[in-house]
Amino acid sequence: MKIVTVVGARPQFIKAAPVSRAIRERGTEILVHTGQHYDTSMSDVFFEELEIPKPDYHLHVGSKSHGAQTGAMLAKIEEVLLSEKPDALLVYGDTNSTIAGALAAAKLHVPVAHVEAGLRSFNRRMPEEVNRVLTDHTSRWLFCPTDTAVRHLKSEGITEGVYQVGDVMLDAVLYNAKLANEKANIMQKLELESGQFLLLTIHRAENTDDPARLQAIVEALNALTMPAVLPLHPRTRGKLAAAGLAITNPLVKCIEPIGYLDMLQLEVNAKKIVTDSGGVQKEAFFAKVPCITMRDETEWTETVELGTNLLVSANTEKILEAIETFEVDFSAIPSVFGNGKTSETILDILQKDLG
Repeated sequence: MKIVTVVGARPQFIKAAPVSRAIRERGTEILVHTGQHYDTSMSDVFFEELEIPKPDYHLHVGSKSHGAQTGAMLAKIEEVLLSEKPDALLVYGDTNSTIAGALAAAKLHVPVAHVEAGLRSFNRRMPEEVNRVLTDHTSRWLFCPTDTAVRHLKSEGITEGVYQVGDVMLDAVLYNAKLANEKANIMQKLELESGQFLLLTIHRAENTDDPARLQAIVEALNALTMPAVLPLHPRTRGKLAAAGLAITNPLVKCIEPIGYLDMLQLEVNAKKIVTDSGGVQKEAFFAKVPCITMRDETEWTETVELGTNLLVSANTEKILEAIETFEVDFSAIPSVFGNGKTSETILDILQKDLG
């Protein structure tokens, strides 16, 4: 069993770590890094921390417009597939790396396995939503994290090759949580007390590319009355500068992007998490920390339905009100993302089909 795995963005490195371990125990993996996240602090550190083998191919695509980036990846991934002749191609999530890998494989008749299949925000203006839908419709194996994802696929007429396997990010969190406690020192470095700070992240194009939405978020951050930490994505930093906006609140510590173990430590110890990231929403759920999401909708609808995640859009007043009042009793919240053994389940299915 020979599998080409395509990754390119920070959340995919996290998801790939436990699955890569499982693949390499049973077969051969060729790891392709598209270079979609090309900054060392956003990429290389994850391979080191999560003990992911160095990529067999690094495509160095870098930052471009959606069309140019996806096209460049597609052409280069096609070359890899022609050279390696794998039994299957494995992709994660909803990035340009995901759709480029899926399209390149589909056109060469290499079967596609999609981890995190069936997620829907139902907002086709989001590039991530388009990537999810197209990838699902080209995939042979659709590995869904929840029952909701399975229902979404059924509503689109996709019923073959659909498996509810749980969430690989839970595998990653369980595997790395103890490691984070042992190795991470971000709390001490930033002089933070557990439960006494907010953790912030901003990177979605719907927020960073819209000056009005970005301004509303900045106004909320500048009005915070409790300590907060914001690992600032390079792209977001550039968008703030371009819009003439600045985070001036001395309570908000804007720091450089951090590694996964440091991020886990901050998530587990935060009082609340304020984000626009899909992955961070789930990690907040796993960490049992209330999550406030600065989006109009989310693909992780279960977290909203269970009352652990509150959608506030990019609305200054709603963001501040949620930070002040939103509380969650996690003792009453069931687990809906599997048992932490999703990677093994995925490999059981692939091995049965591919031998």
